[in-house]
Amino acid sequence: MPHVLVAGKLHPLGREILTSALGMTTTFIEGTTEESYVPHIHEADAVLIRTQPMSAATVAKADRLKIVSRHGVGYDAVDVAALNERGIALAVYGDVNSTAVAEHAAMMILAASKRALRADASVRKGPWEWRNRLEPRGLRGQNLLLLGYGRIGRHTGTIMGEFGMVIRAYDPYLLENGWPEGGVTPAESLEDGLAWADVVSVSVPHTGTPLIGSAEFDAMRHGVVIVNTARGGIVDEAALVEALHSGKVGAAGIDVFESEPLPADHPLTQFDQVLLSPHIAGLTDGAAQKMAIGSAKNIVDFFAGTVDPALIVNREQLHGAS
Repeated sequence: MPHVLVAGKLHPLGREILTSALGMTTTFIEGTTEESYVPHIHEADAVLIRTQPMSAATVAKADRLKIVSRHGVGYDAVDVAALNERGIALAVYGDVNSTAVAEHAAMMILAASKRALRADASVRKGPWEWRNRLEPRGLRGQNLLLLGYGRIGRHTGTIMGEFGMVIRAYDPYLLENGWPEGGVTPAESLEDGLAWADVVSVSVPHTGTPLIGSAEFDAMRHGVVIVNTARGGIVDEAALVEALHSGKVGAAGIDVFESEPLPADHPLTQFDQVLLSPHIAGLTDGAAQKMAIGSAKNIVDFFAGTVDPALIVNREQLHGAS
């Protein structure tokens, strides 16, 4: 009888799929860290994981594990090599939230550029005269650099193009393998793109090292707006704090962090021109519902031998529940 471990709060419709599956038992853990689910992993034949990491050390403790199902499409926090060594399949859910993430990025671009937090505070706490400092920035004619031009980057570009922004994208994979027809103008190098941009929106996978650090901030225009809805660690947080202090970065919107939850005393919380959100860009109610259903169904289908191979990252490990 397969036993499923669900690591992180799951939409009720996803829970129902698992609890109603014949011959399957389930443990639900609502903690948001890797440590919260590790004590239970030795009992699991399947794990449904949200944004928590799954390291090689954790995989080593999973004696019965046959499949990991990600609540979404990204899997950079999962040690795929460790899964492969043990013959464990990794399933993801298809594109359900790219539009939601792009909307969140657009909201952060607008809120940061318009200094929405400071405007709100000036009404609630004063001084009203803050308005005369003319800090909010109009977007029409401003240069927007999209770091990453996949589905999220393209949706973000479409939205912000309606505000009259001039848009370029930096995506070395697409530069090498073919730029999409009808797409925005590519930036030939990261440095050129950063030097050109008034606003930078990050939507690339995490490669293990920061893409934006001190040198990259030095290359940017003074007062640039930066938004990250991709993964924590792509933007070096210490370098971002320094750039905010110096004014190199005028405002920011950050949805993802190197350590989550973000510590309450983190330096980023001290800036009133930085909008922070708790890794929710893709978590609209509709998207969360679809991801819960899809990730739960992947587990049920795996043990039934009917899982869609297109949703398995490491298809060579797709050997059913045997």
